[in-house]
Amino acid sequence: MRRSVRVQAEDFDTAAEIEAAGAGRTDVGAVASFSGLCRDEAGTLAALELEHYPGMAEAEIDRVVDAALARWPLLAVTVIHRFGRIRPGERIVLVVTASAHRAAAIEAADFLMDFLKTQAPFWKKEHRTDGTDGGWVAAKDADDARAARWK
Repeated sequence: MRRSVRVQAEDFDTAAEIEAAGAGRTDVGAVASFSGLCRDEAGTLAALELEHYPGMAEAEIDRVVDAALARWPLLAVTVIHRFGRIRPGERIVLVVTASAHRAAAIEAADFLMDFLKTQAPFWKKEHRTDGTDGGWVAAKDADDARAARWK
């Protein structure tokens, strides 16, 4: 089983990560992925600054990967989350799951993203194009409602 959890400042190659999920395997029938990008918020956002608690962030993501592995028959899981200053159009997060069947791969990727949006120890601060500080991004009720469906 291929498993990779990375928290890093550097960008990543989405296509290479997706390809790696099924590389050399004949039992993988489906690979699902989600790639999250930084939006420009209608031209008002210059950058997002993502902070995390080193060590804790990786441990929490590992914990939820374990939960996904207990729930779905996955053959590969990759979670990459960036930190630092990220500009609109740049990648923030990638989740890749592989399974013999599509439902497991898709559901597990969705589950992992819901966790990353609601519980992973990352904080986002907005930097505006007009030079002002947009403040810390608050949690959204809609994200919490989506995550509640997995309980």
